[in-house]
Amino acid sequence: MEAQEFKSKRIAVKLSKAGQRSLKQGHPWLFKESVVKASPEPKTGDLAVIYDNHTDKLIGLGYFDLESPISIKVLQHQGPATIDVSFFKARIQQAYLNRAALREKETSGYRLAFGENDGLPGLIIDLYAAVAVVKLYSGIWVQHLDWMPEFLAELTDAKAVVLRLSRNMQRNIKTFEDGTVLWGELADPNVVFKEHGLNFHANVIKGHKTGYFLDHRHNRKQVGDLAHGKTVLDVFAYAGGFSVHALVGGAKEVSSVDLSAQALELAKENARANPHSGIHNCLQGDAFEVLTALQEEGKRYDLVVIDPPAFAKKQDEIPRAKKAYARLVALGASLVAPKGMLVMASCSSRIGSQAFFDLVADQLAKAGVSYTLWKQTTHDLDHPIGFPEGAYLKCGYYKFK
Repeated sequence: MEAQEFKSKRIAVKLSKAGQRSLKQGHPWLFKESVVKASPEPKTGDLAVIYDNHTDKLIGLGYFDLESPISIKVLQHQGPATIDVSFFKARIQQAYLNRAALREKETSGYRLAFGENDGLPGLIIDLYAAVAVVKLYSGIWVQHLDWMPEFLAELTDAKAVVLRLSRNMQRNIKTFEDGTVLWGELADPNVVFKEHGLNFHANVIKGHKTGYFLDHRHNRKQVGDLAHGKTVLDVFAYAGGFSVHALVGGAKEVSSVDLSAQALELAKENARANPHSGIHNCLQGDAFEVLTALQEEGKRYDLVVIDPPAFAKKQDEIPRAKKAYARLVALGASLVAPKGMLVMASCSSRIGSQAFFDLVADQLAKAGVSYTLWKQTTHDLDHPIGFPEGAYLKCGYYKFK
């Protein structure tokens, strides 16, 4: 099947010097200002055939996305390729093979395709047991929804394939609705899946993202391994990922903090779905207010886990985000018992790892905390890092003396 069968035209493209340099360095994004010439006039989903300004040699292939500041999502760097169904099937199949180690760890919930990092810009595919969830962040993938669901079902043995759309896509795509079942039957939107042998629930129709946050899997397992006989505070707990691993790991008592009552109900449900003998408390409210109240009560925990949402989604939000992180570190540190541990994470891609870890270190120094940096981690293996902006998750383990 050739590219034209996707109803996409071939568009000859010339880039600015900066755009050409970025492409040759292997970056998957070409912004609007990088496109000097495109002929004929492109539409979203058309194939950009990019030529060198001096030699007229083919230097890249991509898809136009006119609804995004990133005008071209690059699919192929250097040299020719046939952009057809086989091209995309091969990339998805390779991504599936790359996750084999996770499936061997009693894990049936994981990210099968991580956008640009797997050579599939704007496309996320998450697997929850026998349900595959396709999430689109770009309209370039609408033309592929005819073949992709059945292919995913064959590849993964999924019984249902569900479509989720980003907020931007919900506004721009009129032919599909968020939560549409593209293939098979979905008897219950609450899907039970395994994470290192533990049971969790994901609402694949209405849940955040695709139903669950998968990237912290290895950190949740690590917290579970550290939790035996301890008291644990899980802040921004959402569905209780850290909390459940801690309970199953033998924690005496776990307190889950979240603003959402619905999320905490899911955390309770996930805790009940796994064997444990510890006490599970749920504290609903704004994390800053709850932590301040706990501090005033003189509460202390052996293990404090703080995993906030992305505070900086735009460049101008970075200063405010840093202040929020600094306040959380200070509050969290005040709640750590002697010889306890603070686990501090960030998923803000606009704040780099070094900047984040430096911020945490500065705040702990201001608090007069003596500690050992036990470990620093990034994404689990189903979230590979293929380019600088693909690295967003960072997590530090601070062992207090």
